[in-house]
Amino acid sequence: MAERDDPEIIGRRVQQLRTERGLTQKQLAEPVYTPAYISTLEAGRVRASEPALRHIAGRLGVAYEELATGRPAHLATDLRLRLTDAQRTLSTGEAEVAAATYAGLLAEAEDHGLVAEQAAALLGLGECALDTGDLETAQRRFEESEQRLGDAPLPQRVPAVRGRAVSHYLAGELRYSCYLFESALDELNRTGLHDPEALLLLYTGVIAPYMDMGAHARAAQAAEFALTLASQVQDPALVARMHRSVARTMIAEGRIAEADVSLAKAAELYRQLQIRTELANCHWMRGYLYAQNGELERAEEELREAQAMLSAKRAALYTSQVAVELADVLHRRGKSGEADELLRRVLGDLNSERGAIHAAAAHRLLGIIAEDTRDTEAAEEHYVRAMSLLERAGAAGDLADLCRLLGDLLRRTGRVEAALDAYRTGLGHRTAPGTTTLGPAPAQPPL
Repeated sequence: MAERDDPEIIGRRVQQLRTERGLTQKQLAEPVYTPAYISTLEAGRVRASEPALRHIAGRLGVAYEELATGRPAHLATDLRLRLTDAQRTLSTGEAEVAAATYAGLLAEAEDHGLVAEQAAALLGLGECALDTGDLETAQRRFEESEQRLGDAPLPQRVPAVRGRAVSHYLAGELRYSCYLFESALDELNRTGLHDPEALLLLYTGVIAPYMDMGAHARAAQAAEFALTLASQVQDPALVARMHRSVARTMIAEGRIAEADVSLAKAAELYRQLQIRTELANCHWMRGYLYAQNGELERAEEELREAQAMLSAKRAALYTSQVAVELADVLHRRGKSGEADELLRRVLGDLNSERGAIHAAAAHRLLGIIAEDTRDTEAAEEHYVRAMSLLERAGAAGDLADLCRLLGDLLRRTGRVEAALDAYRTGLGHRTAPGTTTLGPAPAQPPL
């Protein structure tokens, strides 16, 4: 039953509607109640029972919910339908248009006290902010969405938790992102709240921060759980996202053909659903896959397609991240000048709080390009800036590789002691990837 207003507000509403319809208290009461009861109710001195309000609503010709809450009949249903339309608009890549719609729906839901719809609108606004790369706004909107849900069961709050974790991940806060994912997984699994969709959303989301932290074993286990849970989930968009994320662990394990199949499944689902931004991300991941497999021409083709699609949808942060990976492929294809120009163009959009991992990758590649031209001073500067970004983010695996590059540069320029320090630092990050920054693994689902 919907939450009701207090007796005084309901009383005033009954009196107003009765007067508008030209009914006496006796006519409203008949044949079940007395005029005195209606008088007492209109004065706010009695809390009417549900049967009484349903009788009065019928006599007044209004819906019970409208009389009890002041909300127009079917308002919540209508709002939910419009929220679905806004989600569809966002899926096509029109984030700014969707954000304006969500803002209007949020105001409407607030006017009528519809808490679940407020939370859904805030969640949508958070997703819009993620797409446009406004990470601070995204974090705030996801937090507000979770707060609106209050003490609701965790599965209902998981989409907001996942949104918060992703926005912190994109901001370069890998440890905190993992903490949010793992805390929710642990609570779901320990308390027996085994909601397949909620679990799949979390296991799919945690793979990327695990990989960037060098916690490959945990990423592989999350991928295994996600693949098992997928058969219990009906949402095709969520299954598509799972295939795209799991492909990254397969690539890391050298299972290139399986990763390609997984990405093909994801892309086909996104095409059917007409989710343009996620389809662009599939092209992005396939470009990464081909680059890892040495198929540089195919990699460049996929990454350029992803960049064009994301740029057309004004997904600024994602566009810059793809550009860094495209620059790496261009460099490997002997187009270092074009790669250098591309990196310098996007570096202004990437920093320690916005795409930190890709900002570090950009400086790393600029360092390599500078070394190729024997500009060792510029190369060292880029390597040091990249190390600073990765240390802040806690990206252990990438740090180890960067320390090797810096050590080699220092050794070639005759600074042997400094080179040894860089190598030792790299070995420290390589020794036990992920174990120095993550606590015990979360409880496992009963699969």
